[in-house]
Order: sequence, then structure tokens, then C-alpha cells
Amino acid sequence: MAQPGWPPELGRRSVGSVPIEALRAVGRSKIAIGTSSGPEWLNELKVRITREGSTKMTKHTTICAGIDTGKRKLDVAIEGRCEQLQVDNTPEGHELLLAWLRQHRVKRVGIEASGGYEQPVVIELRRKRFVVVVFQPTQVRAYAKFQLQRAKNDKIDAALIASCTAAVRKIHAAPDPRLLWQEDIARLEKREKAEFTVLVALIRKHRDLARRLELIHSVDGIGLPTAVAILVRLPEIGEITREQAVALAGLAPYDDDSGERVGVRHIEGGRKRLRRALYTAALAASFRWNRQLIELYQRLTAAGKEHKRALVACARKMLIFANTVVARGTPWCDEPPAVNASIAGASSVS
Repeated sequence: MAQPGWPPELGRRSVGSVPIEALRAVGRSKIAIGTSSGPEWLNELKVRITREGSTKMTKHTTICAGIDTGKRKLDVAIEGRCEQLQVDNTPEGHELLLAWLRQHRVKRVGIEASGGYEQPVVIELRRKRFVVVVFQPTQVRAYAKFQLQRAKNDKIDAALIASCTAAVRKIHAAPDPRLLWQEDIARLEKREKAEFTVLVALIRKHRDLARRLELIHSVDGIGLPTAVAILVRLPEIGEITREQAVALAGLAPYDDDSGERVGVRHIEGGRKRLRRALYTAALAASFRWNRQLIELYQRLTAAGKEHKRALVACARKMLIFANTVVARGTPWCDEPPAVNASIAGASSVS
């Protein structure tokens, strides 16, 4: 039985509200649909097919930029373009960055977390309504491996972060500033400093502890917080061998060999918080404060050792210095002891 308003010959054969024969007729003759008015139901079908079939895909392009963050500089690149920028990581540099991004119509900015150096520029970008994606370093490294990208410098990293930003499909909302509790963090930091001052005062009330603290603190590159960490977390300091000291701190390199395989030596175990304090101190000491550690770091990296392994070696040497001065009871002296001239002459003759 034909449905009301439809031609009798179509009967019950239909797909949804559209008869099958009508669909076939549409496929056979586009001219008929375009020029003939036809019955009412066919006109409706013509309008529906025309509207749905002629819809064009609209491509929305979001211009993305990547920022490689340093303590003093920001390197910026735009995804798919050759334009690049370097500005100071200061409020003035941030203003130049914002103007440059607006000039190039950038909407989304990616930046790698870098020990907090990225936070001021991230806050400023979000305040100016930019969409900001903060990447963990492991995410950027994984993307570089996926792209088979081995070359690395600040400009290359900025371009890599820009590409990584463009590849992101899900953008997470920025943290609610009301939940960051900056005042609470500042209060806790102030409390920590006050308690540290009290701890140092208590240590100095005991003559033997005060003496050991001063000896450890005399080593170039070991600040007072690190000296306290060594004294408190390694009370055996000065009474054990250098090998025992570095093993207790988890800085002793262990072999990893089996049969004919010679593995890479690695550190393992030990007192984690002590090791962290020494490693952090070695980072500054091996670049600025301790001449012997600076020379050690440069010699190791020149020989092909990677940055982290060289720093571990410097942290290990720093602890050996501290153990030695406490064991001998004499403060640190950067210069080697002078050799008596008569002894030197006798040794040369012999």
C-alpha cells in the first residue's frame, strides 16, 4: 500500500522517509532534479541532497609557536615558518615577545617546563589570552625521537616545541590561580628558613659538631645548607674511608659486566636525600666555585662523558674533599702544599 502523497508504484520500498526508487531516480539523472519541478516530495528530496552534498570543508589553521626557555634568554620559533626570535627572559623581553606573537597572529604557544624559569612568561602569555601548552621535558624528547630529530640547540629546540604544539589535539585548561596558594608557599618557605637557622644554632652549641660543620663548609662550593645536609645525613663523615663515604651517599660507580659483555658503570642505592644535596651543590661548584671540580668537569666532558655523568663524578669528588678535611682536622686549601726545596732536590738526585 502506497503512503499518502507518494506515487503508487513505489509501494512500501523506502529508506527512512525517502523511497528507494526516488533515490535511484536521483542517481540516474541530475539534470532532471535540477530542472524539473516534479512532485512535492521530490522537490524536498532535491533540496535536502543539494544542501548536504554541497557542504564544503572549512579548514581552520591555528598558528603555533614554540619557546625554548633559558635562565636569561627565550628562543622562539613559529611552526612551519623560518621566522625566529630571541629575547631576554625579563618583563621587557616578554613585552617584545607578545608584540612579535601578535604580529604573526600566533594563537597557541608551547613551552617546555625548565626548572621554574618558564613560569613568568607563561603567566604573562595566559594573562594576554594566549593558549599556552606547558610540556614536560620527556614529552618533547619523545617527540624528537619520533621525528628522528638528533640535532639539538636552542633554535632547533624552539622549532621542535612549535611542531609538538601544533600536534597537540587536547588542550587542558590552565590551572585556576585561586588554587595555587602563593601566600601559603611563601609562608612555608619563610618557616623553612627560620627552622634552618635554629638547626644551625643548635649544632653550633656542640663543640665537636660545630668544628666538623666548619671544616665541611670550608670546602669551596659547599654552602652552609649542603654542609648541614652532609653533617646530619652522614654522621660517619671523617671516620670512614673515601670509598665507604661515596658508597653510603649512593655515588659509588658499580660495574655491570656479564661474561664477555662490558656494561656501563652506574650508581645505585645509598642515602637519596644526601645524594641529591651533593648533586645540586656540584652543579654550581663545577661551573664556578671550586677550581678543582671545574677542571675535573671540563676534563671529563672533553673525554666524551655526558653532562650528568660528569656532574656525578664532581659530586663524588666533593664528598671526598669533605671527608678528607674532617678526617685531617684541617680546613680546605685549594692550593697543593708547597714542597720543601731540599726534599725536592734529594728526590731528583735519587
